Amino acid sequence: MKQEKKQKGSLLIYMIIIIAIFIMVMFPVIMVFTGKLQLLKLTIEKEEALQIAEAGINYYQWHLAHFPNDYKDGTGSSGPYVHNYTDYDTQQNIGQFSLVITPPLPGSTIVTVESTGWNNANPGLARKITARFGIASLAKYAFLSNDVIWIGSDETVNGQFQSNNGVRFDGIGNAPIQSAKSTYTCPSSQGSPCPAVENGVWGSAPQSTKNFWQFPVPAVDFSSITSDLAVMKTSAQTTGIYLPPSNAQGYSLVFNSDGTVSVYKVDSLLSNPVGWDTSWTAHNEYVDYDARTLQFTNTIPANGIIYIEDKTWVEGTVNGRVTVVASQLPYNPSTAPTIYIPNNIVYATKDGSDVLGLIAQKDIVVTYHAPTDLEVDAAIISQNGAAQFFYYAGDIKNSITIFGAIMTYNQWTWTWVDGSNNNVAGYSHTYDNYDSNLLYAPPPSFPLSSSSYQLLSWTSN
Repeated sequence: MKQEKKQKGSLLIYMIIIIAIFIMVMFPVIMVFTGKLQLLKLTIEKEEALQIAEAGINYYQWHLAHFPNDYKDGTGSSGPYVHNYTDYDTQQNIGQFSLVITPPLPGSTIVTVESTGWNNANPGLARKITARFGIASLAKYAFLSNDVIWIGSDETVNGQFQSNNGVRFDGIGNAPIQSAKSTYTCPSSQGSPCPAVENGVWGSAPQSTKNFWQFPVPAVDFSSITSDLAVMKTSAQTTGIYLPPSNAQGYSLVFNSDGTVSVYKVDSLLSNPVGWDTSWTAHNEYVDYDARTLQFTNTIPANGIIYIEDKTWVEGTVNGRVTVVASQLPYNPSTAPTIYIPNNIVYATKDGSDVLGLIAQKDIVVTYHAPTDLEVDAAIISQNGAAQFFYYAGDIKNSITIFGAIMTYNQWTWTWVDGSNNNVAGYSHTYDNYDSNLLYAPPPSFPLSSSSYQLLSWTSN
């Protein structure tokens, strides 16, 4: 009996030892497993918080699509704006998101939406998403024309290019080259073999450029710009610079590097020979100013709008964001004013902080006495005319450099060539450089494209 009790006691000790060892081994395993379960729970809650924050971004993208000028979530008051988030499957309120909306800066279309989301089960574990939305301006085009265009073999186009008519493209391009026509009859002004039936885009461009050809695409309505002009006039009369008809030859604007603009009344004009425009209409008028009288020098207005109901000459160094409009409403072909470029127009910096819009109800014309080497930094719109240098027989200049964008109703040209593609008037060399800053940060009140808000960037913490 004593031996049996001894054996039982030894077995009990062994069992206790085994259990102790098992507990010692399993405890860390259990702790690791519990930790992993806790980590998995936190990961799920973090993911739910991120999805709730993303729901806030999606909601405000929808809101901007329906109310594009509302940056206060329909409340009329400052944010943040907190919304409940309901689970679609259970229809239970499982969290919230808070929105901070930053409206566009002057001259920009970019809206910044910051959405912070959290799960009610762990509100301290929040996630944040910052998204930027923007509407492309009409200056998304490096070139836009309502008429036919011919890009020569020695020309390079940087940026999107479109004609509502036909395009002959013999040069180099690096972005969509588009026409609103499937086919068209090209005019003799586009060189041999015209007149002939051609595709909407055709020419002898290299295959790398032909890959960018697209036709037909929707046309752009130049007449829609009229409503923008009416808004700009009101804006200029209230907080900008408004100049009525001069009762003289027009106005001369000289932008100064200190952020001011000097406004002159033009009293007399320099003589020049008869010129012809791209519609082959003779122009007997003189296009360069001579005597001027200083009216005032002001800082560029805060809203950036200068609206002039007369012919206007523009030059100088632009330091700021400004749009110059030469227009008389309603439109009348006999009174619609032209903008003249008699000298260099350059930006103080080319980083997007300085920008100039030139919108002429009629033509935008580089003048007869303009420099033989000319630089124009601007986004140009000729609503009912053309951006051009008139044809003056034998008047050959060297180079013109454009940094910006060109939009013109009629045929655009700085260079006139004969049937053998020899330069017979205008600028022998053209350098066209698209200012990519114009896409979502155009000149003040510049017309927008027909597109809605697009997502530009998305980041999360």
